[in-house]
Amino acid sequence: MTEFVRVDDCDLCEAARITPWFHEDDLCWIAECEICATPMVVWRFHGKVPPPEHLEHMHTELAKVAKDRLTVEHYVDDNMRQIPDHYHAHARPKGGFFGHGYLKQ
Repeated sequence: MTEFVRVDDCDLCEAARITPWFHEDDLCWIAECEICATPMVVWRFHGKVPPPEHLEHMHTELAKVAKDRLTVEHYVDDNMRQIPDHYHAHARPKGGFFGHGYLKQ
């Protein structure tokens, strides 16, 4: 059985409300990424590989937020560039990388 933990010195475990939040539940939270201005889902537990059922849930919730926030379809980018040891994924606009110019008003 996997133990789900949080780490004290992890920015994503801290879950500071720096940007607008669009969703939160027991498995994840979704907020606007402060760097790229796209919806970003963050697993509530520290680690790189969530169980498949957690991934499915997070990607479903991310798709809902992306549909409400972006003017175009999205793709899920889970290349964890800045924080490689805590699972998170961005809803990137198809044809783009940053959210600027693709956000609904």
